[in-house]
Amino acid sequence: MTDFIQLHILTSYPPSNLNRDDLGRPKTAVMGGTQRLRISSQSLKRAWRTSDIFMEALSGHVGIRTKEMGNFVYKALTTGVKLTEILERKSEFSIYPKMEEKKAGDISKQIASVFGKLKKGGFEIEQLAHFSPEEIETIENLIIDLAQSDGELTEENIGILRKKNTAVDIAMFGRMLAANTQYNVEAAVQVSHAITVHKVAVEDDFFTAVDDLNNGEEDMGSGHLGETEFAAGLFYIYTCINRDLLKENLGRDEELTEKALKALVEAALTISPTGKQNSFASRAYASYVLAEKGTQQPRSLSVAFLKALEEKDLLGSTIKELNNTREKIESVYGKCCEQKEEMNAYTGEGSIQGILKFVAE
Repeated sequence: MTDFIQLHILTSYPPSNLNRDDLGRPKTAVMGGTQRLRISSQSLKRAWRTSDIFMEALSGHVGIRTKEMGNFVYKALTTGVKLTEILERKSEFSIYPKMEEKKAGDISKQIASVFGKLKKGGFEIEQLAHFSPEEIETIENLIIDLAQSDGELTEENIGILRKKNTAVDIAMFGRMLAANTQYNVEAAVQVSHAITVHKVAVEDDFFTAVDDLNNGEEDMGSGHLGETEFAAGLFYIYTCINRDLLKENLGRDEELTEKALKALVEAALTISPTGKQNSFASRAYASYVLAEKGTQQPRSLSVAFLKALEEKDLLGSTIKELNNTREKIESVYGKCCEQKEEMNAYTGEGSIQGILKFVAE
């Protein structure tokens, strides 16, 4: 039987535009016949995995997702600077011989093409690829060896890809390499699109910016006119973690698995997407979380909000509706989890430390 951890999170965001569509409007979805505000799972996962919480708790175990590794490899080869220092934007001192440009270009293309099809006329690949720390280290050692020996890249030493690695973000959210499918990683963490529990109307904000040096003698107008769209809402976010698969993806390292679970949950409860934060300062902590553990088949509780809520005490009503729905599902299907833990900032009950301990155990 598979061990699952499920999180049901309620987070309220004030006026904001956290996740925009191609026209710059907050993303929406129709659910239960009414328009809701939506934050994509891609937006949530990026905010979590690039957060300070993730980086500090999992230092050395976070990968890099990029199309541009070939450009950085080329820079390392032609400058003699360590690849990791270039990637981390640290000091750039040459530590090994510089390679002539044509040869460096050929090697950069060979290395980049391991992770995807190259674009024409450069070192970039066509799609984003996720590089684990172990694969970056292998590339770096390869660069140093080639630079110091003035050797050639061969079929034997281009084995860069790793099936076993300790990149927590790859273990959680998966990896797909179309050209080398044997190195794909199945995601152990599934994240829903966050959706409001009530209907939402997206509003327009017409704004002006004043020119500080305009004394109004000739022109009383503003220095800039603009318009932005926004909305506010209480979001339901559902996350399902396959704990067994996460541990398997991390080489059965139990200690790293526990660290990863704590970092993920802390980020999910306290980290907001970065969209338009400078304009709205809409940072928020989760107001409520229900964490469940068990081997039963997972299920979202989004059905609780199929009918848009309208109550004035929206947060209190949402928590009550979520738990009523959970109890009714259990009354017909039986127990849907073996253990549960709550944190309720609305009533001041529970704590984030209690939730982190619960999910990691």
